[in-house]
Amino acid sequence: MDVELQILKHLPRDAQPTVALIDEYCAEYRDLFKEVRNYECFKYLHLGIISPIKRKSLPEIAKVVSINSAQSLHHFIANSEWSTEQLRSRRLAKIKKSITGKCHNCSN
Repeated sequence: MDVELQILKHLPRDAQPTVALIDEYCAEYRDLFKEVRNYECFKYLHLGIISPIKRKSLPEIAKVVSINSAQSLHHFIANSEWSTEQLRSRRLAKIKKSITGKCHNCSN
């Protein structure tokens, strides 16, 4: 369904796609965010971090990911309801799984 139509009808909408790599990586964290806008900011921050810009400030990231204002990124970091502990725990579990898988394959 068209995003504009979803907004007009007050329907839940899917997050805007970014780059396949970012979308695939961030998808495993989607359930940690109650609102789609927060999840989009999470993806935009990841996209900005891997971008070739020299300064990784919120205004510069906002420019490179083509959002109107860095304010939404700031609000996401400062005020949104998401758990850094849950995010950190999931990220560490993914890293451990990845390391274990690679080491296991190396011994064969």
